[in-house]
Formats: sequence, C-alpha cells, structure tokens
Amino acid sequence: MSISKTSSMPDDTTSLPPRQTVRTPFGDIAYLEAGHGPAALFIHGVFLNADLWRHQLAGLAGLRRCIAVDLLAHGHSPCPPSGQELTISLQAEMILALLDTLGIDSADLVGNDSGGAIAQLIVARAPARVRTLTLTNCEAHDNFPPAAFASVHQMAREGTLAAGLAALAADPDLARAAMASSFEDPDCLSDETARSYFGPFASAEKAEAVQRYVAGIDSSVTVAIRDDLARFLNPTLIVWGTADQFFAVHWARWLAATIPGTVRCVEVEGAKLLFPAERPGTLNRELRDLWGQ
Repeated sequence: MSISKTSSMPDDTTSLPPRQTVRTPFGDIAYLEAGHGPAALFIHGVFLNADLWRHQLAGLAGLRRCIAVDLLAHGHSPCPPSGQELTISLQAEMILALLDTLGIDSADLVGNDSGGAIAQLIVARAPARVRTLTLTNCEAHDNFPPAAFASVHQMAREGTLAAGLAALAADPDLARAAMASSFEDPDCLSDETARSYFGPFASAEKAEAVQRYVAGIDSSVTVAIRDDLARFLNPTLIVWGTADQFFAVHWARWLAATIPGTVRCVEVEGAKLLFPAERPGTLNRELRDLWGQ
C-alpha cells in the first residue's frame, strides 16, 4: 500500500502536556502522557526525545493513554545507573521497568529510528507485553547502524561525537542543519524544538553517555532476534517513508515478510525518517485503523 504526499510539516510548536517522572530501577524516567484507556507507548530514536511524538499525543489521546518516553540519557531522563553501559538492550529493559512501575500489563508499542529497534527487542523479550506493534523507519536485522550513519558512528568511536552534540545544543541553526537529511522540509523545524532535542546534551555526562551508546552499536543484537520476530503473531503495522536515506523501503518489506502478525505495510511516498513529526496525520490515521481492529 502506498500513500502520496498530501501536506507539509505542521506547526511543531503544538503544545505538549507537562513532563512527568516516575521512579524506576533506572532512575527517575521522564515521559509525556495524554488521554485515557489502553496504553500506547511511543519510543523515539537516538539524539531525540518524547517531543518527537507531540502530534501523536495530541491526535490520539481520545483513543489511548498515550505515553511518550524520554530514553535514558535523552531529554529529561537520567544517564544509566553507575556501572551500567548504555545499550539498546538496556533501553528495552528500562521500558519494561517503566511499564511495571506504571502498572501497565501490555501496551501498543510505536517506534521510530532506533526506537523501532528497541521495540523489536521488547517483542523478543516480552511478547505478551506488546498488544500491537507499529514500526516506522527504523533499524532491522543487519542494517544497524545503517550505512548513511557510518560517519556519526565513526565519530563516536573516535570520541569526538560528544563535543559535536554539545555544539548542536548551543546552536539551533547547526542542529537544524544536522537534521536536514531526516526531514523533507528542515526549515520548518523551530528553534524551540531543535533546542528541546539537543539542549540536554549541554550536559557533558549525557553527551558522553550517548557517545558511548552510538559507539557500541552492533547489528548482532538485532540479527539475533529474527526468530523471535518470526513468532510474533499480534497485530503489526509497518508505516515507512520511501525517501529515507537511512532505512530503505526494502527493510519495511523485510519486516512485513518476517513478522507473521503484520496486517499492513504502508509506504509513504517521499517521506523521510522523521515523518511522524512532519506528516503526523498519515501515521495517526494508520494507528486509528490498527487500534480499531
């Protein structure tokens, strides 16, 4: 199924609910919450935070208790506890601990970018906790890190990424330029939103934790869960931008073919990596259809 372009990026200053925090074994985890009913948990990718999902929280709160988390060392969440190195596996463990703390037995998971890889790990580790799964452009199998991310991966391995993140935290124009490849129209990204994403990396502790996080990226963890994905029967939705330089559309088709619960694979013509923020109506419509089943 293919969807053509219908609109440009909406106003990214849409109001957000106040951030909340909850005490977990991983520290006080920050999140945004809107709505009531069955829980839906939204997971962002590296360098971003819960603000990515502002339009999903605004548009879907009538259907779900929508929760968008700040991952460890991102947004307002802390770095990992002392002695624990930041990995996507640790992020998945934190998400499960968050669900436990919030009293949520199962949730509709929605992931973008490396948040999609984290969602896949949760499926592998605790499939009964995932009522439905929605994956937008994200890592899959051995495409971790993707080739277009190689220069950033190399910066992290050389120890220069932390300083780059601090520079982005200080300059919204620089941050917008760094994100240009992820948006159809990066000029629509407000200074406020650019600061919200990268401002936390003014903290040397967070910048260095994320540097180690990126340096440690290895596809072995996502390759290892292929058989787990192949056993997942719960309703799964794939919604994929076709113009993403990081995650080509053939990975959407790979996921759809691998996960037997896939009910629909939607290709969003011309959309890029962060289309949930840029074309929220498209994703929200597909989520409404999925959750209505």
